[in-house]
Amino acid sequence: MAEIIRLTDVCKTYSIGGEEVRALDHACLTIRDGEFVGIVGPSGSGKSTLMNIVGCLDVADSGEYLLDGQSIANYSERELARIRNRKIGFVFQSFNLLPKMSAEENVELPLIYQGVRASERRRRVAEALERVELSARAKHKPFELSGGQQQRVAVARALVTRPSLLLADEPTGNLDSKTGMEIMRLFHELHASGNTIVLITHDENVARQASRRVHILDGRVREVEA
Repeated sequence: MAEIIRLTDVCKTYSIGGEEVRALDHACLTIRDGEFVGIVGPSGSGKSTLMNIVGCLDVADSGEYLLDGQSIANYSERELARIRNRKIGFVFQSFNLLPKMSAEENVELPLIYQGVRASERRRRVAEALERVELSARAKHKPFELSGGQQQRVAVARALVTRPSLLLADEPTGNLDSKTGMEIMRLFHELHASGNTIVLITHDENVARQASRRVHILDGRVREVEA
């Protein structure tokens, strides 16, 4: 399997209240095409920083990050935005749906940014909503949907660009346990159909459902033996 992600000795330090906080401390991580990896750690462990760097939302102070074999170190902000839009699908804890838009309009947005023509957008939006079993709710706005349904819309929006990587940050964090299990079942289905998934969570039980687990604590990353 080809490597999608390779982090080597990645460091990231923030200055908070006059103090230096090392969010990532020589972090190393490799993720291959088709893997389902759970990254687990408590609040303040560095997992959000790791997600931001993997998702090209932030850049490391030092170390190397290869995405699909390409170093992102020399990319401009505009080039990073293009990579985010084309290669990475994001699913966030808070769904991040636009409240005045319907489910299908929310899913369509990344394709508009990509300049995909209208007929192709309609086809791909319908396909993405069908994959998350929400075709019947395509015209509904977020306030007309349950939390689990809103997260399914967010997953469809992440999938619609056909990214090489699906990055999920605490995707069950705002859901009750039953709905959280349904969303995890959806991730398992997506993984089985070939999607590469990196799921970031503070919940060991959620992380345990991934094929591989990686612990992060005090900015240090280590593999968990199966």
